[in-house]
Amino acid sequence: MKAKFVGSLALLGALAFTGLVHTRIDPRTRVDQGEAYVPKPETAKVAAVGFDAVMADYYWLQAIQVVSGGTIVDEEVALHVGKLIDVVTTLDPWVDHPYRFAAVWMTEGEENVRMAIDLLRRGVEHHPDEWRNWFYLGFDHFYYLGENEEAAEALQTASSLPGSPAYLPRLVARLRSATADIDVSAVFLRQLLESTDDEERRATYQAALDEIEVEQKARFLDRAREAHRKLAGYDAVLIEELTAEPYRVIEKLPRPFPDALPASAAPDAKWVIDDDGRTVSTYYGARYEVHHTASGAGFVKRGTQQTQPEESEASPEDGAPDARERDEGGAEDV
Repeated sequence: MKAKFVGSLALLGALAFTGLVHTRIDPRTRVDQGEAYVPKPETAKVAAVGFDAVMADYYWLQAIQVVSGGTIVDEEVALHVGKLIDVVTTLDPWVDHPYRFAAVWMTEGEENVRMAIDLLRRGVEHHPDEWRNWFYLGFDHFYYLGENEEAAEALQTASSLPGSPAYLPRLVARLRSATADIDVSAVFLRQLLESTDDEERRATYQAALDEIEVEQKARFLDRAREAHRKLAGYDAVLIEELTAEPYRVIEKLPRPFPDALPASAAPDAKWVIDDDGRTVSTYYGARYEVHHTASGAGFVKRGTQQTQPEESEASPEDGAPDARERDEGGAEDV
């Protein structure tokens, strides 16, 4: 009987403390407070009075709500998400998924990416054997900031952890070579596509992969144009000249849009040589390239840059179609 009485008192005490926690949670909505309102992590920790996990769950639900319902995640919204995850992981640093949640959603602007990286480093501090946190850390360094060495170091650690993909050591080697390019981006994006259930994120990753696919085809045609130039003595005026006698260098042109897309969905898409001499698919109207932020950090722009970076002259040894050999020019060739 005495034990039962003590248990009842303990339950009442727990309920009382829970009630106290909830009284310290501001009842106003984000709209009432302004979208950017988030308490400082240390303030939230004091308000939790020992119920850190309860408060962490509260702010975690807020973070999920911020990006739900078709919300456009711009720089301001992404920063709001980061502040919420900072509170969540300060209250309960042993959580796992919120760290990667920040890495996924905090991609608008360099400041947000840097904050996501800081949160991921907190994650790897508390979960040093979770290879996915190291993988996301490497992805953010490479894909958004152009920091290949930092990305390679993160993936080097990830590759040594249980459950990590067997291809990671090869990816590390590519990052540390002079050839870290869109192929590396594609490997990262495919892994992220496979590892997320969020349909909006999946659509974003797939869209980037589609643009990379078309960029690979454009680079194939660049090499074909170089082979044509060597054979004919002049550059092609129209892309169709690459498949025409007497200086045919490929059998057919690759599709100017993603292969997964039916031709009926892009009936007017074609390859053109624009006024600047670039090989461009009219489906996107631009090449998939990288520009640099004002601070000097690399930041990937997906299909929006208008200036193609200089590349070394292509040669058959580099994968350009040899004038003596006829390639088919399909997706499998790029």
